[in-house]
Amino acid sequence: MEDLKLLSLIVCLPLLGAALLAGVLRGDDAAAQLNAKRFALLITTATFSLSLFLLTGFDPENPDFQFVEDGAWLGGLRYKLGLDGISLPFLMLTAFIFPICVLASWSLATRVKEFMALLLVLESMITGVFASLDIVLFFVFFEGALIPMFLLIGIWGGGQRVYAAFKFFLCSMVGSIALLIALAYMASDAGTTCIAACAGEAAGLLDHQFAFENFTLAGIEIVGGTQTLLWLAFFISFAVKTPMWPFHTWLPDAHAAAPIAASVVLGALMLKFGGYGFLRFSLPMFPVATDVMAAFAMALSLVAIVYASLVALMQEDLKRLFAYLSIAQMGFVTMGIFASNKQALDGAVFQMLSHGILIAGLFLCAGVLQNRSKSTEISAFGGLATRMPIFAGAMLLFILAVIGWPGTSGFVGEFLAIIGVFQVASWAAFGAALGLVISAGYGIWVYRRVFLGSLLKENLKQIRDIDGREAALILPLAVLVVALGVYPTAASDLFGPTIDAMLENLEEVRASTTDFAQFLQ
Repeated sequence: MEDLKLLSLIVCLPLLGAALLAGVLRGDDAAAQLNAKRFALLITTATFSLSLFLLTGFDPENPDFQFVEDGAWLGGLRYKLGLDGISLPFLMLTAFIFPICVLASWSLATRVKEFMALLLVLESMITGVFASLDIVLFFVFFEGALIPMFLLIGIWGGGQRVYAAFKFFLCSMVGSIALLIALAYMASDAGTTCIAACAGEAAGLLDHQFAFENFTLAGIEIVGGTQTLLWLAFFISFAVKTPMWPFHTWLPDAHAAAPIAASVVLGALMLKFGGYGFLRFSLPMFPVATDVMAAFAMALSLVAIVYASLVALMQEDLKRLFAYLSIAQMGFVTMGIFASNKQALDGAVFQMLSHGILIAGLFLCAGVLQNRSKSTEISAFGGLATRMPIFAGAMLLFILAVIGWPGTSGFVGEFLAIIGVFQVASWAAFGAALGLVISAGYGIWVYRRVFLGSLLKENLKQIRDIDGREAALILPLAVLVVALGVYPTAASDLFGPTIDAMLENLEEVRASTTDFAQFLQ
């Protein structure tokens, strides 16, 4: 399969499918709409099937990049793809989520062909982010994902969809400009005092500078106060994507307006861009600045956990509540990343994967309720457990995982992150634990209001439990929540060796830098 350029095929197949869907399929009648849905499901299922070959062919004990594809691209900058133990799980999650998103949009009846084409483009962009081994190529995919998501929210969303779409796009672009400026500066200074390989060889602009597998495993050294400034530029870009407090304000509006499939992709996959960027760039490229700024980053993460959990208690809309839940959950991720020890990093990566599964399940549950009642207002429900026992059980599992119930995937990531953070900043660990207590409060509160008590509302008395299609969407995610909670090594064995290699490299860089203050002057 390696000779077939499998990774390029997985990245490009959805994009090719989108082109065929837009250019070949004609008509907008019911038959054409059904064909568009079937074709999108075929392409996304085929992509997921191909990704299974990556999983079976991956050597988890090898921390290096595997399935590497290298070729010239635009004036010598590299089209370079590859996967290691950190990127493979997120690529697999992407391939797994998109068939679910297509099925979740099966009732769509407006501009179906265009909607499905945009979903396929979005899949290619997100897959490219996790597969890129070139910073410029990473940036292209990183920014390319904004356009289809902007259109999905702005055209097929509800409520203040235009406002939410533009706010999402503009906030993301502000962060991207900071990253672009940093990359331009690094390019202009390449081979001089800005970038040099730890081995002592200058990083050439065209051949090596943007191939960031060298940054991750061999490390680079960016000297002087420039390191802190570049760290801040990268930090702003990835903090917006995460989103960290106070860069979070676009997320509740985007989730509230987005169609369910877009909310699933945004919460489960695109919010991982920030954490993935911190792991790929901030830690290995700016190790000293990361140490110096770690307390600042962990403080912002702690504010996100506590603040977002408190605000979630005040929400009256399920989708907005889940948005604030995401902000709090991703706070554990960023806190673990900047604690920068083995347990904290393991917890951060595991928490990103767990959150992707949980938030997908929760938004799909919100979609089920929206399809039946035309509302996601919490006050519109009550007593649903008597009419929807299977659905109530699935949503209870997701909520228990969010609050870190033992035996669920949420417990593993949060527990490891808190233990790792405690080793370097006990105040942050105690604050994060307080956030867990608050999350238990809003989890129990929302579940009680939606599912428990008497079924009093007339429009709910004939509501039906989830059907076969909805069960096919929600139950596999519920199974994963339990499977990863009971057998977490299924995921940690993939990314563990890569994190070990990253930490080893960081320790070597830190050991070679004896005077941090002088280094940053």
